[in-house]
Amino acid sequence: MWERTLQDLVRGLRANKNDEAKFIGKAVDEIRQEIKNDDMELKAGAVLKLTYLDMLGYDMSWASFHVVEVMSSPKFHLKCVGYLAATQSFDQETDVLMLTTNLLKKDLGSTPADISVTLDGLSHIVTTELARDLSPELIAMLNHSRPQIRKRAILALYKLVLKNPDTLQHARVRLEDKLEDPDPAVVAATVNIICELARQNPKEFLSLAPQLFHLLTTSSNNWMLIKIIKLFGSLSPHEPRLVKKLQPPITELISTTPAISLLYECVHTCIIGGMLQGPQGDSLARMCVSKLATFIQDPDQNLKYIALQAMAKIVPSHPHLVADYQDTILSSVNDQDISIRMRALELVSAMVDRDNLQSIVQQLLAHLVKDSSMMPTASQILLQNSASPTSSPPSPSQSPGYRLILSQRILAVGSQSTYENVANFEWYISVLVDLAHVANVDIGVEIRDQLVEIVGRVRGVRPFAVKLMSSLLADDTMLRNANEPGSCSEVLWAAAWICGEHCSALSDPQKLLPHLLQPEVDRLSPNIIATYIQAVLKVFGTWASELAQRWSEDDLPIVKEKVINIKNRLEDLSGSSDIETQERASNALQLFSFISADLNSHRSRRPSISAASSLSMFEETSITEDLDFPKSLYLIDPLFSSHELNPVANSAQASVPVPEGLDLDSWIVAPPPEPTGYKVVDQADDSKKKKGNKGKEKEKETKTSAGKKTKKHNGEAVVDGDLLVPVESDIESPEDIEKRKAERQAQLRDDPYYIVDDRSTKPLEEVESIPVVHLEDMPPIPHESRLPSLRTTSQSFSSQSFVIEKDGEMPEGAILLATPKLSTPASGSSRSATPARLTSFQPYEIADDAPRPQTPEAVTVLRTKKKGTAAKKKKTIS
Repeated sequence: MWERTLQDLVRGLRANKNDEAKFIGKAVDEIRQEIKNDDMELKAGAVLKLTYLDMLGYDMSWASFHVVEVMSSPKFHLKCVGYLAATQSFDQETDVLMLTTNLLKKDLGSTPADISVTLDGLSHIVTTELARDLSPELIAMLNHSRPQIRKRAILALYKLVLKNPDTLQHARVRLEDKLEDPDPAVVAATVNIICELARQNPKEFLSLAPQLFHLLTTSSNNWMLIKIIKLFGSLSPHEPRLVKKLQPPITELISTTPAISLLYECVHTCIIGGMLQGPQGDSLARMCVSKLATFIQDPDQNLKYIALQAMAKIVPSHPHLVADYQDTILSSVNDQDISIRMRALELVSAMVDRDNLQSIVQQLLAHLVKDSSMMPTASQILLQNSASPTSSPPSPSQSPGYRLILSQRILAVGSQSTYENVANFEWYISVLVDLAHVANVDIGVEIRDQLVEIVGRVRGVRPFAVKLMSSLLADDTMLRNANEPGSCSEVLWAAAWICGEHCSALSDPQKLLPHLLQPEVDRLSPNIIATYIQAVLKVFGTWASELAQRWSEDDLPIVKEKVINIKNRLEDLSGSSDIETQERASNALQLFSFISADLNSHRSRRPSISAASSLSMFEETSITEDLDFPKSLYLIDPLFSSHELNPVANSAQASVPVPEGLDLDSWIVAPPPEPTGYKVVDQADDSKKKKGNKGKEKEKETKTSAGKKTKKHNGEAVVDGDLLVPVESDIESPEDIEKRKAERQAQLRDDPYYIVDDRSTKPLEEVESIPVVHLEDMPPIPHESRLPSLRTTSQSFSSQSFVIEKDGEMPEGAILLATPKLSTPASGSSRSATPARLTSFQPYEIADDAPRPQTPEAVTVLRTKKKGTAAKKKKTIS
């Protein structure tokens, strides 16, 4: 047959590419006949062809027994075919492996050539049973006279140890002796398997440290040195004395070796082995960082990746050394390889401190600005497509996914540890606005939250923030692109909220109203529109109250015009499909309707008054006689300026003590008492029970308040033919409630899915003993020079130092579960903490004991099934 050799089979496959399956089917049928032949040469040829077909994906497990037959051949070239087929097709579940134990033992005691083939095959097909049965023979091979046999036996021993760990206890002594073997290949193989075994339990190999250290200082084999250094990296955390011993030889290797792989392993071992601490560690760390910096500048992408990854592990202990190569690291942020860019971003995030935050953020923003402001035109795209294929690819920062990650990194490094690295909050707020303009990704929610948080926590930055947010509201660029993908229109929510909450910092509040009322606002999402409505109320209220203090009759037409414009806009918004927008617009519309009516009815009693005389007369005389400005100008401002809005501590709600006498298990509004009610009983059924008494009692007929006829039958009520039987009330006693509560708590205490709060609150008297830390005497924060803004408008940041309230405000009388740092609020806030009386009107008084209307209780009647009805009914008699 012409398919008997492997070469013929390969030629036949190449000649029958159009019908390969049919050809292989015929070939397998021929192989099945050949493999059953007694001729071992023909059988080995069939096994060899099956091995080739197995590489192509065809199953040969049906020929496992025949493979064992070829393995047992006394001829070396046939034995090689058998072991090759076994390593290719056998697995841990192959049944015929149990038949190979004696065969393997026989081959291990044969000629050196047979031993080598057997050791190679055993390392692939070894099972737990084979490892247990063959370990004595393999351990004996460690002292074989031929070094190539010893080397192969050591490597095969590692596979036996993985299957049967008890083998290591018997081979431990001979394995340690092989570290001093005269053949370097045997020593290298021994170091290799010890390094691999030490990954699982390094403590077992600490006793080998002297021998390994001798090899480290005397060997010139780079690959063995790599394994030894890896091994010492695993041993050093368990033996601190090794660190001082290893620093000199590793330092020498780092400074002298030309092998990049060995150099990297030395640096990596220094990092994970704790060798960068102490006086000698600082110099070693500086050397490691300089070597890694050269890797970053290497054109090999693999070296760049591992260097960035290693530097990220040095940053926690030596950030100042990594910061010296800041420009080199940031150059990798724009690399074409996404994995390198991600490692560079992680490293940049880890190396940020108070000194380099501004420069790092500006350079990260530069990558976004360059790509967003230099997008190619249509003609440029055509020229690029017609250019040579070797032209540079587009910048990777144009990828939306990467731009999102880059923007998130900028926000993360700025807000790290409650903005502890930000020295100038005016600069950082400008950065957030710049990021909203150039990000072109959906990052607006995160920017909005940071703007609101910073303005709430840093009082000194509020005037600058209000000025910047008002200019953002006046710029309609973001408003026009609100519906575009990647638009950060949520920043307008923060701008409206900040300008509304701190509008007293505005120089001329009424100039902001047209921007809040423009019809283009309808493009925004409903939650932003609702915030605009709230900002209109606050801004108008502040402006109107300020106008009232310097009132002139010439201001009346201006105020009327403003109110009319606001009313017209609110009428449009009150018909919005969003319920919150509709509700806020309707409420605001009612307030401005009242103000409009008051302005229309206003008549001046005097031509004009000065601000000083107006205020003095306002305080000294009766408000109803000498008031010259419309009273409604003070209507809105007290609604929002009575109390200051401060940041709240995370544990504020949990620290509020439970008021004395509060019982959370008692009813706030008691339910109606259970009836002395009635249940309806079918008279037909009831008459059967009272046959003896039927007709003995007189029936009395009355009328209910509902006009229904009611009869008294044997002392029981009858309504429209239904018999009402009194039902006794089923009300639990307080003892039953306490018992049921205790049972429920005991059940929940054992429930793994229910967390029981067992914290005991401190008594209220202990609050006075808690020390209070004042922050006024803290040294000023050093100011860093401002980097140029990315926007076209020039800005100048103030040089003042900012104080950020990290802890937040606690409620009065709170029980402090911990001892947080308390800070006194800074002066100069935009709103007073105590409510100010703006008029001399007496406040309304409501009596606590005023009678409240009560709804009469209803009587529930349960009707049972009547004759001729299909279901039960319910009737309520009021």
